[in-house]
Amino acid sequence: MRAFSCVLEEGDALLEFAGFGGSGLQAMIQTENLGKRYGRFAAVAALDLRVARGDVLALLGPNGAGKTTSMRMIAGFLRPSTGHARVCGHDVVREPLAARRALGYLPEGAPSYGELSVAEFLAFAARVRGLTDISGARRVDDMVERLQLQPVLAQGIDTLSKGFRRRVCLAQALLHDPPALILDEPTDGLDPNQQREVHALIRGMAHDRAIIVSTHSLDEVRAICNRVAILADGQLRVEGTPAELESRSRYHRAVSFRAPASALARELLARLPEVETVEVDPVSSWVTVFPRAGQDIFHAVVALLEAQRVRVEELRLEHGRLDDVFRQITRAAEPLPAVAA
Repeated sequence: MRAFSCVLEEGDALLEFAGFGGSGLQAMIQTENLGKRYGRFAAVAALDLRVARGDVLALLGPNGAGKTTSMRMIAGFLRPSTGHARVCGHDVVREPLAARRALGYLPEGAPSYGELSVAEFLAFAARVRGLTDISGARRVDDMVERLQLQPVLAQGIDTLSKGFRRRVCLAQALLHDPPALILDEPTDGLDPNQQREVHALIRGMAHDRAIIVSTHSLDEVRAICNRVAILADGQLRVEGTPAELESRSRYHRAVSFRAPASALARELLARLPEVETVEVDPVSSWVTVFPRAGQDIFHAVVALLEAQRVRVEELRLEHGRLDDVFRQITRAAEPLPAVAA
């Protein structure tokens, strides 16, 4: 049987399954100066991350930013060129088996043994993880139910759709109930209903685990993550809560509204001393009034619209937009504004 790159190693099956140790550490997943070079090219440089129990960290970045390379190093599948990665206190290079016992890993592409049926594969994964007899069967049954794999249990993995393959590999990552998880695009290929179910599963597990999720979906970040780290050109550019990052968006404290065209109102809004600029979306017709740094313009905008008797159909105070922050961070020529007070 060929080596299985999803997370399992046949040698693990010969070792007693033990506790991961170090669970009292504040950071359950930690990297220090972590880097990977290929010749002169630095795929990842000086990455410092701390993911504690209860954190669901979204790892964001454009293609080629170093997200998958970083996760592979933390999972022990890629040896770092510099620095260290630890899972529940275990160095992934010096203590690889202990680190992997503490980790559930869903890698890019959901690799697995295609010639096995889903039932055979999950039974094998349970044995490798040291889950035998009744305990192993119960964990397999639980994952099958939670990820709704009953319809495909007898099917060969090679015959499955992309979505089902993703769910099968997610099931193996969760089988041993690990305290730390790394999930690379966990909902890739899933329909909206399945995405919501996986989001609920992750939220339900998050309170006593440390989880890193790589995703291209900002809606997914809002649904399940309480922290965000954005990589660009192999470097960590910014990290914080979603709200902290949104406060760095140019949309933070902006006012958007939809109303019948009123060029005079837009001109008067642009003259307000607290206003930086006024923009109109040509497709949706939404008008957005952007404040000068640190200014609160909501009441001034509402008062002017009322004075001009503009019939506003919808109006909202913007808290900031993650997609705007993402674009600014990943475009080197556009520095982020300072966080508003």
